[in-house]
Amino acid sequence: MENIIKKASILIEAIPYIQAFRRKIFVIKYGGSILDDPKIRHNVLQDIVFLSYVGIRTIIVHGGGPHISARLKEQGLKSEFINGIRVTDKPTLKIVGEELDKLNTMIVEEIKALKGDVSGFKGEENIIFVKKKKADKDLGYVGTITSVNKDTLQEHLSKGQITVVSPMGVSVEKQPHNVNADEVASAIANSMKAEKLVLLTNVPGVMRDPKDPESLISTLTVEQVGQLIKSEVICGGMIPKVNSCVDALKGGGVQKTHIVDARLAHALLLEFFTDQGVGTQILKK
Repeated sequence: MENIIKKASILIEAIPYIQAFRRKIFVIKYGGSILDDPKIRHNVLQDIVFLSYVGIRTIIVHGGGPHISARLKEQGLKSEFINGIRVTDKPTLKIVGEELDKLNTMIVEEIKALKGDVSGFKGEENIIFVKKKKADKDLGYVGTITSVNKDTLQEHLSKGQITVVSPMGVSVEKQPHNVNADEVASAIANSMKAEKLVLLTNVPGVMRDPKDPESLISTLTVEQVGQLIKSEVICGGMIPKVNSCVDALKGGGVQKTHIVDARLAHALLLEFFTDQGVGTQILKK
């Protein structure tokens, strides 16, 4: 009986959050190795279907880096990165498009299997508009986002559909370009004035000591993020994640950002609908 009562108390705790977030937009970036694991993916997508059922309008931006790298290796092509950005020549672009299309279809089909209402948007469907990204070295067909097709996204969200977006963009010349998935998620979140931007990852969040699970920092401000990068508490692969959050907050459209460990079962529900949360939230101030 105590366990049953405890379950009821969890639902009661969630009520004010459900009331506050109903009809709000959440943008969730989901990629890397955690997209490969079927068990983790099932839990994540189950949470996202739940969000949809309680009236939260959810956009998933998926990555595909490991899949693309593996496919390039199969084809005898080299993966080259400059400052974390994949150099994308014509043969690479073809493989990027094919692998992202496969992942988009997989996510859409798995959401349908969970009884979620969903739409998938691939690179050729004119959701992300770009121009060629400038860099010290030519990156090939890599884009910088110029605008987002808000109307199409809003149309599907207003029908209660989860929308799944590939990180591909198209230029004014109708040329497809590869785009960093974190940048796509941040740009969509700002454009749609999302309540939340969420980055799913394979670590608990921002930690003072990566070796100490008790050192998780549950809340940070933009100013504190800058200080922690300077003092090298935030380092390595966490830097681009927190910078994506900071960019989204500085853009003015996003209210709150989160870094959440997808390996924790139902981490999204725990982060959004409990008082304590389980990851790191980053606020403007």
